[in-house]
Amino acid sequence: MNRTSAFLATAAVLLLLAVVIGLPKVTSAPPVQPPPPVVSQPAQPPPVVAPASNPGSLSLTGRLSHPYLVPGTSDVFATLEVTAVDVPGARRAPVNLAVVIDRSGSMSGAKIENARRAASRLVDLLDEHDRIAIVHYGTDVDAMNSVFATPENKVRLQRFIANIWDNGGTNIGDGLAAGQRQIDKARSDFKVNRLLLLSDGQPTVGITSSQGLVNVVRRIRDSGISVTSLGVGADFNEDLMQRLADVGGGSYGFISNAAATAQLFQKDLEQAGTMVASSASLSFTVPAGVRFVQVFGRPVSQLGNTVTVSLPDFSARQVEKIVVQLSATPGVRNGTIDLGNFQLAYSDLLTSKPADARVALSAMVTDDSTLALGKRDKDAVVLANKARAAVNYRKAAEAIDRGDFNDAQAALRQNTILFDEADAVGGAGAMADERSTNSGFFGLSTAAPAAPMEVRREAVKKMKSDALKSSGRGASVY
Repeated sequence: MNRTSAFLATAAVLLLLAVVIGLPKVTSAPPVQPPPPVVSQPAQPPPVVAPASNPGSLSLTGRLSHPYLVPGTSDVFATLEVTAVDVPGARRAPVNLAVVIDRSGSMSGAKIENARRAASRLVDLLDEHDRIAIVHYGTDVDAMNSVFATPENKVRLQRFIANIWDNGGTNIGDGLAAGQRQIDKARSDFKVNRLLLLSDGQPTVGITSSQGLVNVVRRIRDSGISVTSLGVGADFNEDLMQRLADVGGGSYGFISNAAATAQLFQKDLEQAGTMVASSASLSFTVPAGVRFVQVFGRPVSQLGNTVTVSLPDFSARQVEKIVVQLSATPGVRNGTIDLGNFQLAYSDLLTSKPADARVALSAMVTDDSTLALGKRDKDAVVLANKARAAVNYRKAAEAIDRGDFNDAQAALRQNTILFDEADAVGGAGAMADERSTNSGFFGLSTAAPAAPMEVRREAVKKMKSDALKSSGRGASVY
């Protein structure tokens, strides 16, 4: 390689590293064939925002990208926002924790050192009202049994943590099971039961299939324990770790710099200790004249005409946004079309009772296309187009992962249309942050061919994580 070529390759790698470090910041079910539409004649136009029906620890509001529709088939986006109450002055609730740490051979060096430091710091933050177990796994599993975090027990915990060393394969399944057993010892005594999983690799020992591990986490979740998953470095399966967090009701985090491990451990403790709602889900029945297309960036299931979106546990002040794409076919002019009755169901931890909130969304039908365009809801359009852009972020990440850099750039170019459309409704600059993110990703796709594989894989993980945030995820993605 001559000096010029070497210089250009080095510059490309440096550009990619800068993008990965400095960037600012989809699952769909089969369509349901709609029955004939049922349309009523209203006296007044539908409200732009519909509030929650029942006050509780969570509130639900909804908007439509197109509150007015013309006859024919139109795409319309329902944007729902779930907001947790603030609890000012409240003390962090006692937590029953299990920290499950990967200590396989690939964790050697800075990764295991920072994992020990993070676990040690977490122990320091607990008090005698909290319980904690430390589990570490390689090919086999070892644990210090769950204890209250008294001063005497903290000394024992710190000694145990200091003796965690890298060795063996990656037995995530047995690590999870051991963590659950430790939490179960006092689960009924706590409102907040949390398992924190840390891994840097692919499962190689025990249960190695993604579905098998998802089933393990689902059983843990069904027992009343939430699961947060943190992936560190370039080699873990980000799609699996995200799915474990989705099923587990906790948060997902990508740790590109192992030194940030302690910060995320602390953040998850704060989230768990201020939890106000658990077991949350949003469901709706697809009305007549409407076809369900997709929910962006969240796990979804469909049974007949009923669609259910799984949501994470909620800490105080947490906000999660859900974007639902529908295809509507109004059948009668100058009436309304029902676009869905959305129900939020959850367990309210402030009252220790089941709770729910509901919102109904409908659109006016008009022959006036100019009116329909002029009445578009700017907040809903901007949020919907961010979620649509996130689909292209993920497509670009997957293309880079398989080495199709031209495909990655083509996906990112498509976002310009979405940004322009949202700016036209929401005002100049409405998508400024997304334009910046998209530009950074485009630079990444340009620099990726000359980058080391490890740097490229970390870039892919960051792109996927940022795509989740753009689709409406709040504190459920770190």
